[in-house]
Amino acid sequence: MRKNKFREFLDAGKSTVGTHMNDVSPNIAEVIGYSGAFDYIELVGEYADWDLKDLANFARAVNLFPNMSSMMKVEQEPRIFIATRSIDAGIDSVLFTDCRSADEAKECIRAVKAETPEDGGLHGCGMRRNVGYVVEPCSEAWAKAMNDVVVVLMIEKAGAMEQLDEILSLKGLDMVQFGPGDYSINIGQAGNTKGPDTQRAHREMIEKALKNGIHPRVEIGSFEQAKPWIEMGVRHFCVGWDWRVIYDWSKTNGEGLKNMLAEAK
Repeated sequence: MRKNKFREFLDAGKSTVGTHMNDVSPNIAEVIGYSGAFDYIELVGEYADWDLKDLANFARAVNLFPNMSSMMKVEQEPRIFIATRSIDAGIDSVLFTDCRSADEAKECIRAVKAETPEDGGLHGCGMRRNVGYVVEPCSEAWAKAMNDVVVVLMIEKAGAMEQLDEILSLKGLDMVQFGPGDYSINIGQAGNTKGPDTQRAHREMIEKALKNGIHPRVEIGSFEQAKPWIEMGVRHFCVGWDWRVIYDWSKTNGEGLKNMLAEAK
């Protein structure tokens, strides 16, 4: 079984910096890896167009870089299928979206853990990439490795905030991230991600997570946006989206050059 680098980062008390991939091209993962700037790449599976082969190819590309890890963002349904196939493709951590209660959070954690009496999970063994297909399927090493998979939950629904204390006490939860977009919609303030109610909930989640020994993570658009969160105690960030980078570059450079040409006439 390959060592889980993300788990090693957390166990060593390291801060982590990741970035998002919306496109599933392994070439992009390699380019990010060659930068040497990131600890992990999150494949935003909730938004990306992907198939099962894409998951394996994404994980293979990340594995080319010994000090880089991988994460899959799993949409609401089918959670268990996507989580298990992502892990079995060789992805190190899973970010679950749209949890509305502590009971749903428990099911997300169970989706990751092996179906042993001790772990009480739902994850059965199989002949897939993470076990070398035929090398270590159904082995004790595999069962133990499922406890190293990093479990991250989006806190982005009013129900999850109401049951936050119970969620943060769940065994097997490693990290939480607030989702201001979905939260603002869920409380009837669609689009008001900077509103006082949403921002108050975001700060409350971070403060309670730190108090309970759960790592809070924050998504940002640029490194300059990290400062206020660092001052709160946040040490885990995911910065930038490939689609956004391409859009911003295209907008700035395309319009800028057109304006220069217009002025030259």
